[in-house]
Amino acid sequence: MRKATMQDIANKAGVSKTTVSMVLNKKDSNISSATKDKIFKITQELNYIPNSIARSLSTRKSGTIGIMVPDITNPFFSEIARAIEDAANFFEYNVIFCNSDNEIEKEEKYIQLLVSKLVDGVIFIAGGKSTKSIDILNNNGVPFVLVDRYVEGYENSYGVYTLNKEGIIDGIDYLYKENKRKIVFVSGSSEIEISNLRLDGYKEAMKSYKIYDESLIFEGDFTIDGGKKATEEILENIKDFDAIFYSNDVMALGGMKVLKRQGYTIPEDVSIIGFDNIQLSQIVEPELTTIGQPIYDIGKESCKLLIDVINENDIHEKVIKFKPKLIKRGTVK
Repeated sequence: MRKATMQDIANKAGVSKTTVSMVLNKKDSNISSATKDKIFKITQELNYIPNSIARSLSTRKSGTIGIMVPDITNPFFSEIARAIEDAANFFEYNVIFCNSDNEIEKEEKYIQLLVSKLVDGVIFIAGGKSTKSIDILNNNGVPFVLVDRYVEGYENSYGVYTLNKEGIIDGIDYLYKENKRKIVFVSGSSEIEISNLRLDGYKEAMKSYKIYDESLIFEGDFTIDGGKKATEEILENIKDFDAIFYSNDVMALGGMKVLKRQGYTIPEDVSIIGFDNIQLSQIVEPELTTIGQPIYDIGKESCKLLIDVINENDIHEKVIKFKPKLIKRGTVK
């Protein structure tokens, strides 16, 4: 059976193909409601699906945005992606999800694919040193908004971020007030700028209390396995510690599993803090004390900002920064 065409709709409705095109492309202000209703009804009867490629070539807009995330298995990114999709649906945009697995080559291939698909813009969460990926977007005139992670050379581009350093300082202040002095810190990969910002916050706060000790710093990779491995390394090298501050929640969850298997009771033997406030942080027992990011708002605002850029609307804030919030639960004594 051959595919229905715009001409088929026009013939059945008794109107011109141009009229059908105007209605389907929402350029129908001078067309009667009765005619529009008839066209939409016939469109549904024939199961007509517009050729989006042809439309995008004529209008220079595809009604589609791309979302690049570094690790969709990390609930932080899946929760942001959900918020972006919700906002995109509200603004009547479709989305294409791309997961780079923190691999720069894979990320660059996906960016090339998104450009070839004529997306109107991209919400981009870097997987590492992602300068080339952003260069590709920039050189092809594709609008983009950076989210969560800075990209070198594009710090002043459109972006939505959390005040990472300030969040870590708040966490150290809280632990200190709870009489913790030997506070271990598990950072993310040094290839990612927010890891370095969070580490800077730890160093600054610990030095301000004159309890800084470089041997208490361990590197993870923002994954559950990374949290497990870092915690195993901590137990092998540090004999006495009051607390462990993980740079994100999933590493904290991995670390808590290792600690419990090694006979530690949380928070009686060791206090734990994470960073992000993913939904899982409220499900584990004890519930995870964390530095909460407004994840849904970050996703929603990044989508709104991108669509404003695409439509060349007036933009009051080119870079949006959210303040994180200490969320006290059961893992700090």
